[in-house]
Amino acid sequence: MPLVLAATPIGDPRDASPRLREELAGADVVAAEDTRRLRALAAKLDVTLPERVVSYHEHNEAARTADLLESVTKGERVVLVTDAGMPSVSDPGYRFVRACIDVDEQVTCVPGPSAVLMALAVSGLPVDRFTFEGFLPRKGGERRRLLEEVAQERRTMVFFEAPHRIAASLEAMAEVLGADRPAAVCRELTKTWEEVRRGGLTELAGWAAEGVKGEITIVVGGAERTSISIEDAVAEVLSRQDRGARLKDVCAAVATSTGHSKKALYDAVVDHRRSLSD
Repeated sequence: MPLVLAATPIGDPRDASPRLREELAGADVVAAEDTRRLRALAAKLDVTLPERVVSYHEHNEAARTADLLESVTKGERVVLVTDAGMPSVSDPGYRFVRACIDVDEQVTCVPGPSAVLMALAVSGLPVDRFTFEGFLPRKGGERRRLLEEVAQERRTMVFFEAPHRIAASLEAMAEVLGADRPAAVCRELTKTWEEVRRGGLTELAGWAAEGVKGEITIVVGGAERTSISIEDAVAEVLSRQDRGARLKDVCAAVATSTGHSKKALYDAVVDHRRSLSD
């Protein structure tokens, strides 16, 4: 019997599919990120869960994977669910999937609601090509480094973020990706207080500074390159630096908006400063 990854509603329980109901009712074992949430969902869906319901979350997945894998190899039908959406997508599950594949056990899934796809659809940004970046690092330096890595990404980007970090993340995005880079903050998707805010990153950072609650998905437009010369790019960097911005931050932002290499731009600014002092 296979491991079944079952997508659960991201907010509204009415989004649960008939297959999710069938899999939960027909499983030999259900592994859940939070068993209390699972039981609450099952009650809303009028589903009777199997006798064996176990927890499977980031703190115990390493230890519990072996036991669940044994259940799969014995021919039991194991259904894995997380609190919302598809297991293994920024949630526990990947370790279990990899373990099943390594011993040639079948892995299948029950499709369902996705915060990533829903946010893309309502963002108003291009959706023909996109990347999913998951959660940004908690620490400011690591967050900035990751944003610098994707600064020249041409595809639309999707991020998850916690409400208490959303303002800092949007501020960092504005500094590295550009103040006017178009974006959308999608909050509480499918829930009663669903909200989508669209605008430039600096504008959105100002809105978030007042405090934001709920589950959040951020969609950011890809980089657009211009034909500005390296000399004009250097002039823009110098102008921003004269207004008090840090050279490293300005080089990253201008490089993103112009398509020039950040290193090449930084070196050109340093050479320009050196030539003025000679």
